[in-house]
Amino acid sequence: MPLVISMHGAGGWPRQQQNLTRWSRLADAQGFIVAYPAGSGFPRIWHLSEDVGLKRDVQFISAMIDTLERAYNIDSTRIYANGFSNGGGMAFVLSCTLSSRIAAIGLVAAAETLPWSWCTNNPPMPMIAFHGTADPIVPYEGGQSPVTSETFPDVQAWVSGWAKRNQCAPAPTDSAVAPDVTRRTYTDCADSANVVLYTVRDGGHTWPGGKPLPRILLGATTREIDATREMWTFFRAHERHAGHDSTRR
Repeated sequence: MPLVISMHGAGGWPRQQQNLTRWSRLADAQGFIVAYPAGSGFPRIWHLSEDVGLKRDVQFISAMIDTLERAYNIDSTRIYANGFSNGGGMAFVLSCTLSSRIAAIGLVAAAETLPWSWCTNNPPMPMIAFHGTADPIVPYEGGQSPVTSETFPDVQAWVSGWAKRNQCAPAPTDSAVAPDVTRRTYTDCADSANVVLYTVRDGGHTWPGGKPLPRILLGATTREIDATREMWTFFRAHERHAGHDSTRR
């Protein structure tokens, strides 16, 4: 069975991530396994700086995969990672550090602060992202966040950088998928490792289609798309092959 690893945001916890994303409901219907690991410390976070904490988190996720593979009949070519906010940043880390194990990743309202130069010698990694233009925590156009000293990159520019990493054709295709949602797709990528960005107009720091978060603090949750279902559709089209990630045929 495929394995989906879903990581909570800063200050979150596994059960909260399960309720926010509703991955378990989809897993029961579609026949795959979901794991919700916990970050460390109080409040719980994933470490996104190049230090001992980051290495420890990566080792923990790798060891968790080992444990799950011993306990369950997991298809090692179909292991996927996704996360919300700080957890999405950790999914990016895994795309660089565990590219030999992860087949594709998904990011929602993700906090990506590590430079691309940190992740230049890895094989192409399929990626799907969701971000609201009115995100009050991780600004869509980049800049300073009110809750951290980190400066975030412009989302569209950052996704373009991912497309360059995957050696995609430079011109993406834009399409409207709902009144408030636009999809940008980069194709013709190395190993068919496509890159997709869903932009939610006036969307907040929330999980599209998931459990609503406090609007007064984090903004609106769109009901026009379901990030979990869209992500799973993307994931199941990709599997990992002997040191490279490519589309399943």
